[in-house]
Amino acid sequence: MHKIERRYWIGTLVIFAAATAILVAMQRPPICTCGYIKLWEGVVNGPGNSQHLSDWYSFSHVIHGFLFYAGGALFLKRLPMGARLMIASVLELAWEVAENSPAIIDRYRAATMAVGYSGDSILNSLSDGGMMVLGFLVASRLPWKVTAALAIAFELFTLVMIRDNLTLNILMLVYPSDAIKVWQAGI
Repeated sequence: MHKIERRYWIGTLVIFAAATAILVAMQRPPICTCGYIKLWEGVVNGPGNSQHLSDWYSFSHVIHGFLFYAGGALFLKRLPMGARLMIASVLELAWEVAENSPAIIDRYRAATMAVGYSGDSILNSLSDGGMMVLGFLVASRLPWKVTAALAIAFELFTLVMIRDNLTLNILMLVYPSDAIKVWQAGI
C-alpha cells in the first residue's frame, strides 16, 4: 500500500478548486435547479440525473479511477502515487469541464439515450471527481484481478439496471449505433 503525501492531497484539492472555478465561469448551476440536494438520484432520464451527489453514472466514475490507477501503474511507475493521483484528477476534471460544454452536451443529446441532458450541476461534477478518487484509492489497495472483477461487475450491473454503462457511453459518443439507442430506449 502506498501512502499519499499531504502535498499531493493539497495539489488534488487545488485541481478540484480550479475545476470548480471553471464550471462557475461556464455558468453551470451549483446544485440541482430543483433547489435541493439528494444523496442518490435513481431516475436516469429524469431532470435530477447528473444533478445530485450520486447517480447510476457514479459507477462509471469509480471505474475511471480504476483505469487511471492502472494507467499510472503501467506508464508512470517512477512518479509517486500522489503525483499519479493529481494527474488522474486533472484528466477526470478536464473531462467534467468538457462534458459540460455545449458541444458535448449536444453530442450526448444526439448520439446517446440522454435526450434531455442539459449538463451536470457543479456539485455532481465534483462528486464525479470524488468517485474517481475513490476508485483510484480502491485500485491502489486491491489486487488488480479484484479491481478488474469489480469493474466488470459495475459494468454488468448498470447494463442490467439502466441499459447503459461506461463502455456503451464511450461507444455511443464515438461511434453511435441506432440499434443500441433503440435498445437503450426499451423500444
